[in-house]
Order: sequence, then structure tokens, then C-alpha cells
Amino acid sequence: MTTTTTEAATRVLVTSHGADFFGEDRHPGRLPALLATYADAALSPVERRGLVALLCKASDTPAGGRLTITAAQAAEFAPLLRRISQAVKNQAVSRAAALLADAAARAAADGEPWEYRIEPGNAEGGER
Repeated sequence: MTTTTTEAATRVLVTSHGADFFGEDRHPGRLPALLATYADAALSPVERRGLVALLCKASDTPAGGRLTITAAQAAEFAPLLRRISQAVKNQAVSRAAALLADAAARAAADGEPWEYRIEPGNAEGGER
């Protein structure tokens, strides 16, 4: 991950609610890097490989960038994000990981893609 702390602090990770096209969650730009670190501690190397690759990609995505994750990938990542949310002691990070797990699970259950984008600014609320 090559994004600096200052750059991450001025970006927002915006994720869809999965199959709910109207809902979005807004997270601090540093969240993907934090979750990748927690994944290293909470998951085995084999389990975390794909998720950490996605988190690193999200961390390195510039403002204005977007990514679509297939329903199959969302199905793979949802339980891993849930496990991270349960392992993390920091309540804000745990809640964010749980929101991501829920969104990924909804997308997977409905066979829909799960999307994120990076916006300039800072995340102040969680859901919108």
C-alpha cells in the first residue's frame, strides 16, 4: 500500500449496501489499510490473500476511482470481514468491518456486484 496517512485522511471509502442500490456506507480512507493489518492477525495466510489484495487495492485507489466486486468475491469476503469485525477490539473499526461484511453478504445473496468508490473529503457518519 502506497497511500500516505495524510492522503488517506482526506479520502472517503464509499461502499454500496450490496443489492440495495440506494444505500451507501462512508468510511475513512484509512480503513482499508487498517483492515488489512487486522486481517493479518485474524485470518490465516491462505484465507486473507484475496481480501488483503482487495483492501490494498482500495487503499491505493485515488479519489475518483471505483471498483466493482463480483457476487462470488463478495460471498468469499463477507465471512472473512465478519471474522475480522469480531476479532477487532476497536469499536469503530469493528463496526465498519461488520458493515462491510453485511453489504458483501447482501450483494452475494442477491447475485449482485458490490461496489466502492473513493471520494475526496472525510467520513463523518457511517451509513447514509
